[in-house]
Amino acid sequence: MNFNPQVVKRSGKREAYSRRKIKLSIFSAAAELGGKDLKLAETLSREVEKMLSKIYPDRKEITTEEIGDVVEIVLIKKGHAKTAKQYILSRAARRKVADLAKKLGIVDDVGGLNLNALMVMKSKYLLKDEEGQVIETPLQMFKRVAYFIAKAEDKKNRRKWGERFLRLMTERRFMPAGRTLTNAATRDGQLANCFVLPIEDSVRGIFQTLEEAAVLKKHGGAVGISFSKIRPKGDYISGSSGRACGPVAVMKLFNDSSDILLQHGKRRSGNMIVLNVTHPDVLEFITSKEDSSRYPHINFSLAVTSKFMEAALANKDWPLVNPRNGKIVSTIKARSILELAATYAWYNGDPGLIFIDEINKYNPTPKLGPIETVNLCGEQPLLSYEACNLGSINLTTHLKKGRIHPLLGQLYEIDWDKLAETVRTAVRFLDDTIDVSKYPLRKIRKVVLGNRKIGLGIIGWSDTLIRMGLSYRDEEARKLAEKVMKFIRDVGWQASAELGKEKGSFPNFSGSIWQNRGYKHFRNATVTTIAPTGTIAIISMASYGIEPLFALSYYKEAMDGVKLPELNEDLFRVLNWLVERGKITKEELEISRRQVLKTGSIQKLHFLPKLVRDVFVTAMDLTPLEHIKMQAAWQKYVDNAVSKTINMPNSANVQDVIDAFVAAWRYKCKGITVYRDGSRDVQVLNVGDSHKKEDVSGKGKQAPFLKRLLSKKEEDKKEISNICPMCGAKMQVTEGCKVCPKCGFSACSV
Repeated sequence: MNFNPQVVKRSGKREAYSRRKIKLSIFSAAAELGGKDLKLAETLSREVEKMLSKIYPDRKEITTEEIGDVVEIVLIKKGHAKTAKQYILSRAARRKVADLAKKLGIVDDVGGLNLNALMVMKSKYLLKDEEGQVIETPLQMFKRVAYFIAKAEDKKNRRKWGERFLRLMTERRFMPAGRTLTNAATRDGQLANCFVLPIEDSVRGIFQTLEEAAVLKKHGGAVGISFSKIRPKGDYISGSSGRACGPVAVMKLFNDSSDILLQHGKRRSGNMIVLNVTHPDVLEFITSKEDSSRYPHINFSLAVTSKFMEAALANKDWPLVNPRNGKIVSTIKARSILELAATYAWYNGDPGLIFIDEINKYNPTPKLGPIETVNLCGEQPLLSYEACNLGSINLTTHLKKGRIHPLLGQLYEIDWDKLAETVRTAVRFLDDTIDVSKYPLRKIRKVVLGNRKIGLGIIGWSDTLIRMGLSYRDEEARKLAEKVMKFIRDVGWQASAELGKEKGSFPNFSGSIWQNRGYKHFRNATVTTIAPTGTIAIISMASYGIEPLFALSYYKEAMDGVKLPELNEDLFRVLNWLVERGKITKEELEISRRQVLKTGSIQKLHFLPKLVRDVFVTAMDLTPLEHIKMQAAWQKYVDNAVSKTINMPNSANVQDVIDAFVAAWRYKCKGITVYRDGSRDVQVLNVGDSHKKEDVSGKGKQAPFLKRLLSKKEEDKKEISNICPMCGAKMQVTEGCKVCPKCGFSACSV
């Protein structure tokens, strides 16, 4: 049979006819229902080709729609009605996406991208002309990035590595961070994701850092700064009759600068401000966001040590030290500082804690000085003027089919060989990014090239657990997390060592932990990081980072005000499997669908098997300790740190936050961010003016320092910092960051 027309896809793209693709599409539909017979799919594909040649004997071109119609006919005629139904549903879903994508004005020339991915690409990553019109396709974007990064290679190898980089991205195996996707091969050319700046205790020093931060923010970079060296409020100023304003007043300068840049550049421009727990202004710092609409462009954290945590647990005195002269100015109970921090974290999510001695235990270049702060979301501890280039491996594309489970259907397992190949190529990609990136400040270029830090992380962890039939809350899932991250770390370290031998070690290798560990060559001072992945997770069509699913459904506003229900595909695959096997009824399937759309959870659907409910847990179904244990499992084998949100129910109290802080310290995390559900949306009682003192500690008495919590009397007053500045939708709090589920905007995602 000589049937070989050109196939015209929905996008208008043409490709050679392939019976193999027909076979795979039939097998895919059957596999959704538990089918495993690839030979039968091959037989049916031959029947499809035979019918096509009879209906269209002389056609030089044939559309995918015409092929699909014939596939449906053959499946039904041959007695495979259920497979035909599944095939029809899949076609309808693809057709819907294609129609909306056409309206969106974006052509999916990569293949398989969903509407969310296309919308985010258009909004954030595809190049636009001066009028704001998109001038490239997704495939052109990936080519732009891949071949530009490969320019760091020798001329004879650039094409080879460019093609490998391109394959990783188009197959959604690895995705570089946002700055790389946006700025590669553009005049801007700044590809790093996060920066840390120093700040000196002088007017000149403060405004120099403010200027440097503004330059970085102009190019899309967020900054982390430690204010621990700034003298306290009211302190002596040499040669002046005035008094120092203190760190909190300086925070306003940086917030206002970000506000201007956000409004005019529409770029993320956040700040992470860190203050050491010994600073005399520590209490004012903790309470500085009492009005949670204040400082919307600032995340802030306390830098604490094990010595402080031990003092807090023992309720010992804690010295407050003037950084100007090193003198103790007062003492306070360490427990009261921890309680105050927990109270305000309970109230609106700030401050977080960074465990600065745990961070410095793994400082790769101790001879260059201690690490004092972290980037915007805490996953990247950096020295002054350091930056880091980040990217994430999509674990969901590194799965292969495993056994069939009686309740969950098709299960998967990790393809370790494929993962190893991806890690090695991704390490090279990120290392090349360092060389081709432009750096807005000369000091940053010098330090970055001296240490060559990269941060390779992951996305799709929650999806991966579901497809492997594991519950996020179980010990088995945490052991798998350790195994996966150790594997990525070990392969990544080996790749960096080989690059060091090929291209040279990072210049500050001498005296580094890598030399002390016995390495002869090492290319990068750090290799792994788990960073926020809001928008790159969306375009990779995977769950955020290592976070559990935020919900099993939500409504996404597409175009012209049309709201589309987004339902977790894995869940409804399993539910349909249960219906097919008589484990639940069709009526129970419909009840499940309505409940998921209403609440985002299935935990109250007791007619579903417990295993199914355990596998499909969401962030709010988990205890804070279960969140922390998972973060700690990943942190064990991560060079830098882990960005994650410890979600708490609205009913959580201050003591729950204290317990979470202590647990994160004991489990050797490098930092912690908590968020109590709804804490930025509900009105808080003014307990200071109330005759009845409100107990939020859970211990039968009023928690310390609660008397001045802000009262919002206007019932319709909105939390400004929780609203997306691009589209006005409500942001979700995940990965230690706020992400818009509508347009993909994030104050800090990479």
